[in-house]
Amino acid sequence: MLKKIEELKKAVEQAKLGGGIEAIEAQQKKGKLTARERLEKLLDSGTFVELNQLVTHHCVEFDMDKKKAFGDGVVTGFGIIDGRPVAVFAQDFTFIGGSLGEMHAKKICEIMDLALKIGIPIIGLIDSGGARIQEGVSSLAGYGEIFFRNVLASGVVPQISVIMGPCAGGAAYSPALTDFIFMVKKTSYMFITGPKVVKAVTGEEVTPEQLGGGEAHSKFSGVAHFLAENEEECLLMVKQLLSYLPLNNLEDPPIASPIEPDEPEKIIDLIPEDPKKPYNMLNVINKIFDKDSFFEVHKHYAPNAVVGFARLNGFSVGVIANQPAVLAGVLDVDSSDKIARFVRFCDAFNIPLITLVDVPGYLPGVNQEYGGIIRHGAKVIYAYSEASVPKLTVIIRKAYGGGYIAMCSKHLGADAVFAWPTAEIAVMGPEAAAEIIFSKEIEKAEKPEEALLDFAQKYREKVANPYVAASKGYITSIVDPRDTREVLINCLIALRRKRRRLGFNRKHGNIPL
Repeated sequence: MLKKIEELKKAVEQAKLGGGIEAIEAQQKKGKLTARERLEKLLDSGTFVELNQLVTHHCVEFDMDKKKAFGDGVVTGFGIIDGRPVAVFAQDFTFIGGSLGEMHAKKICEIMDLALKIGIPIIGLIDSGGARIQEGVSSLAGYGEIFFRNVLASGVVPQISVIMGPCAGGAAYSPALTDFIFMVKKTSYMFITGPKVVKAVTGEEVTPEQLGGGEAHSKFSGVAHFLAENEEECLLMVKQLLSYLPLNNLEDPPIASPIEPDEPEKIIDLIPEDPKKPYNMLNVINKIFDKDSFFEVHKHYAPNAVVGFARLNGFSVGVIANQPAVLAGVLDVDSSDKIARFVRFCDAFNIPLITLVDVPGYLPGVNQEYGGIIRHGAKVIYAYSEASVPKLTVIIRKAYGGGYIAMCSKHLGADAVFAWPTAEIAVMGPEAAAEIIFSKEIEKAEKPEEALLDFAQKYREKVANPYVAASKGYITSIVDPRDTREVLINCLIALRRKRRRLGFNRKHGNIPL
């Protein structure tokens, strides 16, 4: 028996070495952690339960029978993060570049299947050169099986992809099917075709970082939701995200101890008297929600909109807001996608939505029209209308035209819509409206510019002020900005048990993708 136990110990130790000591040293020289080191930092100490540790590939072509390692380039299992269970897989670049073959894929599929049975989040630590070409179609089949499970798990358990090295070719589609993607500056990248193929096809010379690095995907493409300076920070951010999320779609999000924001009464000092002057919506958010609780998503992408998680009196909520400091907070193609996707995630996982509105409307222009602003803008309307979680809206300043409707108005099913006294709700801005309504009077005036301002003020007082909308029941109430936090907390408590079902059966709607 002791001899057999010693054999087992040797096999386990060999499995922990992955592709070998030299490969591990090469990984570390690149400034990257190994798969097992990453899991140690991500999971609570001593909680990892590894599955299929001694699996090996079955390929014999191209001398592959001489290249074998226990685990086949991926570590899979269960663990605990801050006392809550998760399913994890970590690709091991030290063995054949973390490439995915038949058995590698089977290990990932098994942990995904088990996560769905149990109802716990799936976290994938990606560090792979892609499909294992020596295994041919078996590698492609493996990716297909993973993609299929990504779709089955969508909206059932949270799925998080952490890109900690290369993620190229068809491999990139699995993270794209998950809920959130994390990337690390300078050591992680994603693309469908690499720099060599790009140069051969288009003649463009580009580095891997320029083509698919963390900054490119977090700022320009919107593929990445979070960007970290290094791997340690990245794994801490994953833990922070999980603290806002339920384990699955049948549970409510976790509740934390409430922490009052600093000097919430100073919220009235944040909004300029001049409605044309910008301000930073993040400052408003920090005065309404629990102190230091706002965790921004897609921070670098479409910054004219702000989305993220926060806590309100300890409750986890999704925050959506326009950002007047960037493009006046206008809705465009990218910000519409950003908002719609976030709203749908929150709705899938029972996270209430709180929307802060200061929007001049949808961005005009040829590029926007050709880019499909009608189709993309409709996604926001669809997502809010479809959402059945508690929906609370606060109109802070501008709410014009289609932007007013789209940003979770009562007409799209908001449970309550509050307005500050500074709110302006109308088809368009007062100046633009005055130019149309009073065009003749302005033209005849001795000082047209002054006349325009006077007529704009009349329009603001008679049509655009929040009391008009309140008188028609479109606004639940007009509130003192200093009471916003308390009003939202009381509404959230009342709405926590909200459940809504459509009055008719359908397989699913057809969102304007």
